[in-house]
Amino acid sequence: MRPRIRASCFLCLFALCLVPLPVVAQQSSQPPPAPHIGDLNPSDHEDEARERLARDMEKKAAKARAAALKADTDKLLKLSVELKDYVDKADENVLSLDVIKKAEEIEKLAKSVKDKMRGPN
Repeated sequence: MRPRIRASCFLCLFALCLVPLPVVAQQSSQPPPAPHIGDLNPSDHEDEARERLARDMEKKAAKARAAALKADTDKLLKLSVELKDYVDKADENVLSLDVIKKAEEIEKLAKSVKDKMRGPN
């Protein structure tokens, strides 16, 4: 009777050892599930949206500043050409009031261009 019990115990232990192995193998071979967008916290979505909105606003502001710089430099060039024409026409002893006004306008516009080039600081 003893050998029969040993054989049955041996078979039971052998069977128990085989059962957990496939389960462990299945668990380790499967990659962890990838996080889904729905798994993120709502605050994460809000943070991403705010960052995206901030980047979009910065891009729009940069484009607007570049367009304003282009327009101002075009105007600055036009005023400079006008000033040169006034100076060329003026007598060496007399400067007209228009020349002084043009120079002041150029000075203000040049300062504006300089400030815009520095950016929003």
